[in-house]
Amino acid sequence: MTYRILLADDEPDILEFVGYNLRREGYEVTTAADGRAAVRAALETLPHLVLLDVMMPGMGGFEACRAMRKHPQLAGTVIAFLTARGEDCSQIEGFDAGGDDYIAKPVRMNVLVSRVKALLKRAEESSADDGSLKIDHERHIVIKDGEQIALPRKEFQLLALLASRPQKVFTRDEIYDKVWGDSVVVGDRTIDVHIRKLREKIGDRHIATVKGVGYKFEF
Repeated sequence: MTYRILLADDEPDILEFVGYNLRREGYEVTTAADGRAAVRAALETLPHLVLLDVMMPGMGGFEACRAMRKHPQLAGTVIAFLTARGEDCSQIEGFDAGGDDYIAKPVRMNVLVSRVKALLKRAEESSADDGSLKIDHERHIVIKDGEQIALPRKEFQLLALLASRPQKVFTRDEIYDKVWGDSVVVGDRTIDVHIRKLREKIGDRHIATVKGVGYKFEF
């Protein structure tokens, strides 16, 4: 399997040097010079890992991360910030924006490669493959016990969202926002109906109800 990495930075030297070394490791690397281009590239290539600079023209890394997290098809993507801003408040803002890791520049290339390998291992784990259930984000299918399960678009997006962060409790408001969007009006029982249908198709053990809060994915 060839992992896809999106590298976003406004410094051409960084894009060239880091991109070259990651490609030497066998990764498929796409680059972007600003946040908006990074979001577009992420939606086009569906990368396993995004490395985002924080300070970029137009749309910065934090804003780009928040924009990516709104798209269910990027729910399983690991996002890490690669930036010279190492202060605690900046790191907190990065994690609040939806980032999974924060790598401070300057960083030695061998160290960065090791971090990338660790992050991609996390991305592989987020594919929710425990031997009986696999979510294939590339082909937009679910495989259970070796058999392919057909899921309507919203059911797949809901499952992909929950499985992107196992054990994390997603509130109903978060689910509405990320799967249906703020502009779409849905009934109060819409999530419950979709959860019930998912459980009928993949079994009860993977989706747990946290009463009064929301739902979470379990292996």
